[in-house]
Amino acid sequence: MQIREMSLKELYTIYDILKQLRCELSYDAFEDLIYEMRHMEYKMFGLFEKGELICYAGASVLTNLYHKRHLFIFDLVTDEKYRSQGYAKLMLEYLQDYAKTAACENLVLSSGLQRTQAHKFYEKEGFTQKSFVYVKTI
Repeated sequence: MQIREMSLKELYTIYDILKQLRCELSYDAFEDLIYEMRHMEYKMFGLFEKGELICYAGASVLTNLYHKRHLFIFDLVTDEKYRSQGYAKLMLEYLQDYAKTAACENLVLSSGLQRTQAHKFYEKEGFTQKSFVYVKTI
């Protein structure tokens, strides 16, 4: 098993897994958004087993007034064929170590309301619900 930062050359590989989480996102929109997020130093991490991408995480080190310096995990998804086998836990451990080396105080993520299994997993991994996220389409 290997966890490493992924490159822009691997976007097709990432998209094959990420579309399981972001079902409404086309490849073209995904690619455009990845390039647009470069200014925030969005990092792409992959967990590989025998050369196959099993789990993907996209994250950035951010700073704000309420979370201070933190690693925001925008995306965390394990290929549906490999879920509940501990891969997401390994990825979170890796991200926590990455955050510590980046002098972060917290790991932060947002999760959709319908993802109750994911919520149970996050709580089991030590995350606590701190707020609600509100969105208004304009």
